[in-house]
Amino acid sequence: MDDLERLKELKQKGFYCSQIMLMMGLDLMGKTNPDLIRSMNSLAGGLGFSGHVCGALTGGCCLLGLYAGKGIPEEPQKPELDVMVQDLVKWFSDEYTPLYGGILCREILDGNMQNSPSRCPNIVVSTFQKVKELLVEKGYDFTGIET
Repeated sequence: MDDLERLKELKQKGFYCSQIMLMMGLDLMGKTNPDLIRSMNSLAGGLGFSGHVCGALTGGCCLLGLYAGKGIPEEPQKPELDVMVQDLVKWFSDEYTPLYGGILCREILDGNMQNSPSRCPNIVVSTFQKVKELLVEKGYDFTGIET
């Protein structure tokens, strides 16, 4: 199943952009984590449907953290995490600000959640591809990667 098909399947099950981003990342790891996916729900609609930063972007940052962040006291945060997040934010801003006037959910959707089906799927898939690309560039390897 390709990324767009998986996104559509998850969307039909009631998940939002930020959740879908992490679920697709967990798929690549061969894992599930309902607690993590539940926590990602708060990022939907631009941080609790407030229209702020796009859930695809915040979800992408969280997915990078899933691979490179600190998870237990003995584990260090990998130094490349901040660089990858900064690269993702720059790419996202460069990619979507010219099209929609910014990176906020309300800007991307032009203040109308009805625009979501026509805009969000491609943004989520493109952002997911960029996250995978950044991870590969930094030496992360996981089964099933397609950049």
